[in-house]
Amino acid sequence: MPLNIADLFEHAVDAVPDRPILQVGPRKLTYAELEAQSNQLAHFLSSQGIGKGDHVGIYAKNSLEHVVALLAIFKIRAVAINVNYRYVENELSYLIENSDMVALLHERPYAGMVARTVPQHPAVKTIVAMPDPTDPDSDADLTPFGGITWDEALAGQSADRDFEARSGDDLYIVYTGGTTGFPKGVMWRHEDFWRVLGGGIDFMTGERIEELTQSENAKTTDPMVTFPLSPLMHGGAQAAMLMHLFAGHLTILEPTFNADETWRIIDREKVQLIFMTGDAMARPLIEAYGAGSYDGSSLVAIASSAAIFSRPVKEVWMKAFPNAFFTDSIGSSETGFSGTGLQDSDNIQGQGPVVALGAETVVLNDHNQPIDPASIGAIGRLARSGSVPLGYYRDEEKSARTFLEVDGVRYSVPGDYARIEQDNKVTLLGRGSNCINTGGEKVYPEEVEMALKSHPDVYDALVVGLPDEKWGHHVSAVIQSRSDEPPTLEDLQTHLRTLLSGYKLPRSVAYVEEIPRTATGKANYPAAKDIAEAAHQGAVADAH
Repeated sequence: MPLNIADLFEHAVDAVPDRPILQVGPRKLTYAELEAQSNQLAHFLSSQGIGKGDHVGIYAKNSLEHVVALLAIFKIRAVAINVNYRYVENELSYLIENSDMVALLHERPYAGMVARTVPQHPAVKTIVAMPDPTDPDSDADLTPFGGITWDEALAGQSADRDFEARSGDDLYIVYTGGTTGFPKGVMWRHEDFWRVLGGGIDFMTGERIEELTQSENAKTTDPMVTFPLSPLMHGGAQAAMLMHLFAGHLTILEPTFNADETWRIIDREKVQLIFMTGDAMARPLIEAYGAGSYDGSSLVAIASSAAIFSRPVKEVWMKAFPNAFFTDSIGSSETGFSGTGLQDSDNIQGQGPVVALGAETVVLNDHNQPIDPASIGAIGRLARSGSVPLGYYRDEEKSARTFLEVDGVRYSVPGDYARIEQDNKVTLLGRGSNCINTGGEKVYPEEVEMALKSHPDVYDALVVGLPDEKWGHHVSAVIQSRSDEPPTLEDLQTHLRTLLSGYKLPRSVAYVEEIPRTATGKANYPAAKDIAEAAHQGAVADAH
């Protein structure tokens, strides 16, 4: 069998066609209805000459149409390209060019951005405007780029499943941050993606399951109500949703995150399982719960990944939901699932999540050799073998640095450091690079520094991450001004809003006479962080 994402979905459709599969607000689809709509869109895309290996962008928040689009692209063996809806023009333009995009499905309110960007890329010949769940009445002009509406695309298209045979070797790409700050496309085979992110390996036992196991189980088990809170534009949220689509569960989606609305949905729909992105979601959720009159008793499991779920926030959650299961999962776009750990009040700590290593995951030393799991306290880089990506799209140099062959075994080594603990467990210590994780989003200092130095009053700049109760970390800038009157934080933010997404903007700033650098001119990030921390603490103290 092909072990292809589209086939795995179709197995579930055949197993439980009348079962609800997706819900956004009052709108709900059954498996059969989702199948029909995705088939219609797939036939439209085929009519435009789009097929195996072609790259199709999805520029949208969480919605029914977003899922229809994903499945339609997979059905015709094309490749879905996830677009961050927070991008500004130069970021969107880069992604379109780098990904070799030939078609774009976008929510209609983004038409202005599409009009300013897409005409620069003549390879993009098919553009469809999707309805926006938060602005369904948008009538933004599509004529500047020859776009058509969602309804026009689906009109008259067959709902039949009559596509060519697929392969487990078909390509799945998820764009994630790169060392330069620009996103990089991680290339997976469909089978490998399913194995490590879609439930194709039992996360607890490491056992590989058969292609029909999930759909056959759906016939005999009661469905769960699941609620992934993160945007589908991120690979982790796609994986969480697809895994439950394959298994016959109902997935609820929210277009944008709002803590109070999340609790209203949990109570109204009796949600059993939520997926969230560390403190950036966990803190406002539990604060809203404490301030409101919500029940939440339907929750059986609370899962966090992609960002720090800190001890103080966990403790409040565990007190509020003493009978629920809490899990921290680790992994990345380059490795998929690497490990998970059940969390309780006896084992949570502040340094990082403690998890059991997943199947085929090891810790490598500085010589890229696996460290003996009995070496308690040893620190190295997490690495995964077996089902790993093919590499980065159009970036052989970075692929060679991340995907290593050691003694005939190919590993994915994205740079996460961990300390070996008892019982085949590790404590995740963080990415070894200077990447800043703020609310689940990755920010790379070099990109922000370049944008800062385009300000006329900035002579030099370094960017670091500082701890933040709400976001995990926030971006902080160390500035060497060109004059005696340095630009204010507000001035810098105003300038940067035209160049960077909002989550990349500095939230604090420190001023220095000279940027700390080594004798060779390289950035001295430890010194810069000390300066930023001292300035931030001083500002906080002055505010009180």
